[in-house]
Amino acid sequence: MKKRKIIIDCDPGIDDSLALLYAIQHPGLEVAALTVTAGNVPVELGADNAFKILERLNRLDIPVYAGADRPLVRDFVSAQDTHGMDGLGDGSIKRRSAATLQPETASDFLAAYFREQQDTSLIALGPLTNIAQALRKNPLLGQHMERFVSMGGSYKSHGNCSPVAEYNYWCDPHAAQEVYQKLGRKIEMIGLDVTRQIVLTPNLLEYMHFIQPEVAAFVRTITRFYWDFHWKYEHIIGCVINDPLAVAHFLHEDLCQGFDAFVDLATEGPALGQTVVDAYDFYHRPANAFIAQEVSSQLFFQDFLAVILEAPQEMIAQDLRTLQLG
Repeated sequence: MKKRKIIIDCDPGIDDSLALLYAIQHPGLEVAALTVTAGNVPVELGADNAFKILERLNRLDIPVYAGADRPLVRDFVSAQDTHGMDGLGDGSIKRRSAATLQPETASDFLAAYFREQQDTSLIALGPLTNIAQALRKNPLLGQHMERFVSMGGSYKSHGNCSPVAEYNYWCDPHAAQEVYQKLGRKIEMIGLDVTRQIVLTPNLLEYMHFIQPEVAAFVRTITRFYWDFHWKYEHIIGCVINDPLAVAHFLHEDLCQGFDAFVDLATEGPALGQTVVDAYDFYHRPANAFIAQEVSSQLFFQDFLAVILEAPQEMIAQDLRTLQLG
């Protein structure tokens, strides 16, 4: 299998960390670099968490670039109420290595990397601040990448940090608007309409324990805080793991169904951060995004668990049917 090359822009973050575990171990992907932005946690903490995951996977060869420490315009509001003060569920995950950040900023690196056509795609799991800054430095950024996938936004589902907004775009709506307006590449929007269907349940976690106890223990440690948050605010038993779905969608284009449309962002007022999806072509503007609407959670977990548990996919698929997932 030929590996597809990607760069992951992230803000680790519990679900970012699960997405990194999945992407870096996936046999179909080559992760060329990680770029980190302020989002779920301040950028320094996010970079530290990225190194913790790389260290865990023995992949400190992957370079890490720190980027924006605040949104383009508005004040920075982290999601540490959701992810814990350390971003990993306050699980006391220790870092052992002395690996260091690359000297370039994330936006400088991205702008330079995509100066010419590259066989590389970009998967953004956090606010789009780094991408907007890189786009200002290199207006051809989007045209020189293979694909651009963004975990963010919402079409018909309610928001997760306001009645209408998803956190990544709410955190920096001006960056999101700038990227949607100027990237020059269709944005594959993996938003709350589909990510809310990807729930790590007690049954799944217990199943993971039987297959790979050490991996399950790590996942349990970082998600416990997340579970408490989801029960308190959404009465979900388990937790929504948004970011791994963006990676899965990139790998399996038939996993999510949706449609193309023009998307704009609200940058002020009570709708701050809302994705305005012109599904009925009121604006008569060319489509700038693919909006995912439906997903098979069964197929997602089949691949996700097989990769992070290093288990045969056929076995996982059969076991999931027994667990009646989906």
